[in-house]
Amino acid sequence: MPSKTPLPKGTRRTTPSPESLAALGLDRLIGLILGETARNPGFKKLVSAALASLQGPEAVAAIVDRRLTALEGARSYIDWQKRRAFAADLSAVVTVIVNELRPLDPGAALDRLRRFLEAADLVLDRVDDGNGAIQGIFERASAAYVEIAGALPPEAASRVALGLVRPFTDDPFGPLGALLGETVSVLPVDSLAEIDGRLAEAVARPETGHGQKRAAAYRLDNKTEILRLRQAIADRRGDSEAYVALESQIAPGSENRTEIAKRLLGLGRAQEALDWIRRKQEPNARRTTTRADLIANFDPRVPERERLVVEIEILDALGRIAEAQNLRWGRFEQELDAPMLRSFLAKLPDFEDEEALHRALDHAGAFPDRHRALAFLTTWPDLRRAARLVTDHPTVWNGALQYNILAPAADVLAQDHPLAATILYRRLIDGILDYGRSPAYPHAARYLAELDGLAERLEADVIEPDPAGYRAKLKRDHGRKHGFWSLVRT
Repeated sequence: MPSKTPLPKGTRRTTPSPESLAALGLDRLIGLILGETARNPGFKKLVSAALASLQGPEAVAAIVDRRLTALEGARSYIDWQKRRAFAADLSAVVTVIVNELRPLDPGAALDRLRRFLEAADLVLDRVDDGNGAIQGIFERASAAYVEIAGALPPEAASRVALGLVRPFTDDPFGPLGALLGETVSVLPVDSLAEIDGRLAEAVARPETGHGQKRAAAYRLDNKTEILRLRQAIADRRGDSEAYVALESQIAPGSENRTEIAKRLLGLGRAQEALDWIRRKQEPNARRTTTRADLIANFDPRVPERERLVVEIEILDALGRIAEAQNLRWGRFEQELDAPMLRSFLAKLPDFEDEEALHRALDHAGAFPDRHRALAFLTTWPDLRRAARLVTDHPTVWNGALQYNILAPAADVLAQDHPLAATILYRRLIDGILDYGRSPAYPHAARYLAELDGLAERLEADVIEPDPAGYRAKLKRDHGRKHGFWSLVRT
């Protein structure tokens, strides 16, 4: 029996690591692996693929191909009870392709990943993927495809991308649709001209295979996506003229003025950029909301701010400083835009910025939207004005709907402005308990503890009800919310 390797000094004996596993000895490790392969089908597949890799890429590819053939031919529905095992099996397929086949033959790995992705619609149609686990495996496969393609020699990477043009133009939203755009982003710039030419041909190609009405809508969506990808290629090639021309094809009369103006400004054509950024859009023109917008809780004010920032940059480039400053101040007055105020102050002559800052802070203190004013004053920061705003308007604070503003404001005011912090903490607690938001009970308990500390620093009769009276009111109104009171220090 082989002797066990002694562990280096200081190594944790029960934590798996190269050193601790080596100390087990070969026979013990083999036994552990065989035991796990008997219990875990997914692990057995990984071990089998690792053994096959010793025979070469063909042996690994054969294992993958058998699983892909079974996947493509399956039609039975996978319910939630079988989903976990099914997801583990799919994940093992991707792992084998990436970890075992790719090092031996990147081209073969790409072929199998493409085949795996082509089966995505079939798979997702027959599985209950309520938690998104299966979709996540296909996204992992997509990311691996792009990574492998980007690591190929330039000519080979270009061939891979050209092979994706037809699937993309047929269905930009399909399983292979996103691959071309992502692959283009990692290709050498010199290889993009041929891809762009193929995309241009696809736009001009008549659409077939759909009913007449459906074909029109289908073709319009496809054409827009193709033109957007051509714009991305134009950007990578530094061809701003092509970008602008393509934008006019995508949305004639409602072009993205901001993006066009940025590129014209980059070309040194500031006056043309100004004309574009100020161009009136058609009444029915609207911004297309993207998937990223939906994920990020899109704020409709953001595009206008982006447009304004570019307009200011253009005016600066044209030497029209006073106009640029007027826009900065106007934006601050309207929205309490802190970055815009900082930019405004930075452009002022010496000794004028202090007076302007006082004027700006006074404006913020009197701003009609008290919550936005509080957010501005606590992050600028001017905590003295923020505290005065809170104490001058003690009843306006909405702890239920404006939690993201009141919670950090209370925390930052607690050190030097105990009365203002007390008002905000109470409003936060009320907002949580009044609406029975049990996931936030730990926060409410913390705020109540903060109030205990603040009470020691408040003068008598400075707030109604007094600290003891407030706690008694909570007991009276919310005494049955045991989930909250179990977290409260007595």
